[in-house]
Amino acid sequence: MSEEMAREKKPIVRSPEAPVDTFDQDLGDAQVAAYLRRHPNLLLQNPELLRALTPPSRQRGEDVYDFQSFMIHRLREDLDHLGVEHEHLVVTSRNNLFGQTRVHQSVLAMLGAASFEQLVHIVTTDLAVLLDLDVVTLCVEVAEAELPRTVAGGVVTLRPGAVDELLSSGRDIVLYDLSEGDATVFHGTAELVRSSALLRLRFSRTGPVGLLALGSRHGGRFHPGQGTELLGFLARVLEYCVRAWLRLPD
Repeated sequence: MSEEMAREKKPIVRSPEAPVDTFDQDLGDAQVAAYLRRHPNLLLQNPELLRALTPPSRQRGEDVYDFQSFMIHRLREDLDHLGVEHEHLVVTSRNNLFGQTRVHQSVLAMLGAASFEQLVHIVTTDLAVLLDLDVVTLCVEVAEAELPRTVAGGVVTLRPGAVDELLSSGRDIVLYDLSEGDATVFHGTAELVRSSALLRLRFSRTGPVGLLALGSRHGGRFHPGQGTELLGFLARVLEYCVRAWLRLPD
């Protein structure tokens, strides 16, 4: 046997990474059809293959199935899904913008306070209206156990360490959904609250720790998966305002 004939009879070793096109000449229609009959769910498990097929434009007999209608149906499902996602994105963006506007209005109100007493009044009264909430309380830890539960101006007093207990894991913001408000911070309105946000306030390195509690009667107004950037911004501005009026060190 000649060397040339030996090379022709030498088996071809195909790399598993070889392009599919290299096998086209070795696979006939009958082999492909037989494989598909043995694997009827192939296209369901690999729908992207439909884009590589050339479907018939119409029905061509009892034994020929029109893949075009299947592809159109799948594309319509994809479009419906994209439409729902788009609508959800629009609603979410609109709500975020609306919430941003409310926070900015609240910040301007706090910055416009003419006295510390007016600042406290804005926080404990006006913020509920500006943020479309049902209750807003300003809490401060105090060392004197004899102080009353609430003091003039609507400020709620807490015992030392209470803020860390309310904000577990050392977080600065905690959101609750579909749960009754904490009576420690919401006082007599706790039963009304169904979703809430608790924001840590650091007025000064040497001053007391505070807490801004936001409560809503509507479940879902605050929830654990919600972004907290705007709430954090609101808390930081309140810290600066209190620090400025009381002339506290940073």
